[in-house]
Amino acid sequence: MQIDILTLFPEMMQGTLDHSILKRAKEKEQFDYRFINFRNYSDNKHEKVDDYPYGGGAGMVLTAQPIFDAVQAVKSEQETKPRVILMCPQGEKYTQQKAEELAKENHLIIICGHYEGYDERIRDHVVTDEISIGDYVLTGGEIGALAVIDSVVRLIPDVLGNTDSAVEDSFSTGLLEHPHYTRPADFRGMKVPEVLLQGNHAKIDNWRKKEALRRTLIRRPDLLHTVSLTKTDQELLDEVKREEKLL
Repeated sequence: MQIDILTLFPEMMQGTLDHSILKRAKEKEQFDYRFINFRNYSDNKHEKVDDYPYGGGAGMVLTAQPIFDAVQAVKSEQETKPRVILMCPQGEKYTQQKAEELAKENHLIIICGHYEGYDERIRDHVVTDEISIGDYVLTGGEIGALAVIDSVVRLIPDVLGNTDSAVEDSFSTGLLEHPHYTRPADFRGMKVPEVLLQGNHAKIDNWRKKEALRRTLIRRPDLLHTVSLTKTDQELLDEVKREEKLL
């Protein structure tokens, strides 16, 4: 996968991309990235990339020309048809399902904005996706872009090493992930559930599904309205509700 990042402040992102799983994935050539400073594409003699909005209002707006030309230049270098993502608080709320969708692409272009917003023609004629990482406003799109990149790259085959890791993550199944425990089995009187120590994998799988349902019911009950539950899942959920005195 190739990820091209249009940003005025690449220094904000470099440190994260140079560490941990992202660093290893790049070293193994499982993905690559470039920073594209779209200021370099400005046809203004002062390399301006923003201007006052028509009709007045607070703040400055990113102008269309530098971003149009930067995206076109990147596209001309690749044979693939990229997804062009605009980081924007007005975009669709980012989810694990969106990450899984983007992880199937060969080329992503991510536009990180600043200031008051974008010239609307950028939305209308350049981008394929608008993404928001939450209902709040950040100084710029770089932090959101890092969240997207990290969540997508870890889904590329073999990046995590263990192929089950990404599949079992919270939200990948539609539920929150079950609790985890490690050694020692008894830590200062706090004990690991007995079922995890017995080696019966069928019982362990059943416990994990039940506890994932319990955690989702208690912490994110809204998710249960969007996930398809099997008959066995529903029976486990009803059992959890009785135990939590919700039935």
